[in-house]
Amino acid sequence: MIRWEMLLMAWNALVANKIRTLLSMLGIIIGVSTVIAVIGIGAGAQQTIDQQFKNLSVTSIIVFPNRGGAGSSKLSADDVPYVLSRANFVVNGTAMISGNTTVSAGKENQSTSVLGINSKFFDIANLSIGQGELITDAMEREHQKVVVLGYTLAETLFGEGNAFQAVGQPVTVARRKFTIIGVLAENGASSFGTSYDDAVYTPFSVAEKTVLGGNAQVRLTFLGREVETLELAEEEITTLLREKHRLRDSQEDDFRVRDPGSIVSSAKETTSTISFLLTSVATIVLIVSGIGIMNVMFVTVAERTKEIGVLKAIGAKKQDILSQFLLESVILSVSGGIIGIILGQTIIPLLQEYGAVRSLSAVLLGFFFSVMVGIFFGFYPALQASKLDPVDALRSE
Repeated sequence: MIRWEMLLMAWNALVANKIRTLLSMLGIIIGVSTVIAVIGIGAGAQQTIDQQFKNLSVTSIIVFPNRGGAGSSKLSADDVPYVLSRANFVVNGTAMISGNTTVSAGKENQSTSVLGINSKFFDIANLSIGQGELITDAMEREHQKVVVLGYTLAETLFGEGNAFQAVGQPVTVARRKFTIIGVLAENGASSFGTSYDDAVYTPFSVAEKTVLGGNAQVRLTFLGREVETLELAEEEITTLLREKHRLRDSQEDDFRVRDPGSIVSSAKETTSTISFLLTSVATIVLIVSGIGIMNVMFVTVAERTKEIGVLKAIGAKKQDILSQFLLESVILSVSGGIIGIILGQTIIPLLQEYGAVRSLSAVLLGFFFSVMVGIFFGFYPALQASKLDPVDALRSE
C-alpha cells in the first residue's frame, strides 16, 4: 500500500469521528501543555536563584551574633584578624556592621539597610561598581561621611534611569548629611537575607559611631581556601572564636556560622524536586490519555473489522494494516502534542509573575512524549487489527 494513501486513510478515519478524536487528544493536550508550563516555571526559578545569588562565593562563610548564646554576643571586628592569623583553611575575611535607618534625597526618602564596611567587603562580596568609586581604607581611617548606594536604592531616590547621576550628590542618612561617592552595578541578593541593590554602604567606623550606634549588628564574612576544605574552615572559625570569646565548654556559642553556598544548593534542590513532582503529575496525565487512545483504537478496530477484511482481501499485507492503525494513533497523539505545545507556549507569558520562562527542552520533551504515547499505546490495537482473519472480518457486521 502506498504510504501517502495510508496517511490519507488514517486522516480521513480520524476526521470522520471528530468528537471522539478531540476527546482522545484532550488528555495529550493537557499533559503536554502542563509539562511545558511546569518546566518553564522550574527553569525560571533556577534562573532567579542564579541571578539572586550570583555574587555569593562558594567558599564564603558568614558568622552572625547569637543572641541566645552565652549572654550578649561578643562578636566584633577584632575577631577577623584573630581568625585570619591562626586559621589554616581561611584565606580572607572582613567585618560588617548593619542596621536599618531612613535615607533621603530631595523629596524622596526610603527606609533601608545601612551597611558599615571596609574596603575588603566589596571584593569578598564580589560586588562591582557601576559609577564612581568604592569606599577605601583611608575613608575608614578618616571617618569620612561618604556612602555608596545600591543600584535600586539610587533609582528610588533619584528617579528611574538616573541611578548613576546620584554620584556626587548629597544624601541624608539617619538625619546626617553624607556625600554619594559611588553607585553599585545591579548585584542581587546578599548572603544575609537583604538585597545588595537596596542598601547604603558607609565606612565601618562611621556606621558604628554616627549612624547605627547601639542598634548595630556585627557580621563577619570569611572565605575558605577551597570548597573541599570548607567544613574544616568552619570548624576552625568556630574553635578560634570560642577561644577568643573565652567561652567555657559548657557554654553555648555566642555566634552562628552559616555557609551561604549550602543555602543556594538547598534552594536549587527544592526547586528541582518541585519541578520533578509536577512533571511526574503531567506524565501521569499523558499516560492516562495514552490509555484513552488505546481504548479508542480498540473501538475503532472493532467498528472497522469489515473494512480490514476488505483491505486484506484486495491484497493488503499484515504490515500494511499494522502501519495504518499505528499511524492513526500517532497522528492522534502528535496532533494533540502540537496543540499542547502551542497552548503551553501561550500559557508561559501568563505565568511570568511566577518566574516562568520559555524552554526549548520543554517543547522537545513534550513532543517526544506525545509521539511515544501514540506509538506505545497504539501498537497493541494495531497489532490486533493486523492479526484479524480476512474471512472472519468480512463476515462481521
